[in-house]
Amino acid sequence: MSTPPNSDEFYEKLKAQLYDTASWPSEYLYKFIIKSDASKIAKVESIFDNMGAVIQTTESKNGKYTSISINVSIKNPETVIEKYKEVAEKVEGVISL
Repeated sequence: MSTPPNSDEFYEKLKAQLYDTASWPSEYLYKFIIKSDASKIAKVESIFDNMGAVIQTTESKNGKYTSISINVSIKNPETVIEKYKEVAEKVEGVISL
């Protein structure tokens, strides 16, 4: 889910889909891919600190990229979107899936 050209429209559509497909609060799985860089991984993890998140990281076969899966209880779709925006703002080069 790389941020598309019209991100406001994209996030509104995502919010509607989240309301339609889950009851809130709910468990939500975030997935990100970044170049393997310990400081960038730590930045992503710090955004979800103190939320009871279960975080798993997996390096690509050649070690160039790292996927980060974050499973966390979220209270509503607005919070899901806030976290996506926060990660995109604070971590350069992140790809959201």
